[in-house]
Amino acid sequence: MAEMAHSTSVRQTMRSDSVAFIGIFAVLYVVFLAVALVAQLLMLRWRSWLPGAEQGRTLFGGVRAAVYTLMSHLT
Repeated sequence: MAEMAHSTSVRQTMRSDSVAFIGIFAVLYVVFLAVALVAQLLMLRWRSWLPGAEQGRTLFGGVRAAVYTLMSHLT
């Protein structure tokens, strides 16, 4: 019985951690995308501003790489 309660609490913890990770990822993605879009419209070199975006070939790829780079520093 104790094992069942422990596995349930582990599942709940993992689920809440994954929801938190997705939430942080989504917020960072929207913020970085907004920065990149504004900079792109102003014809500024924004890729050097975001860590990890230097090698991205597209706007969305660069933003995704920047978010993953920042997320790796948070965990």
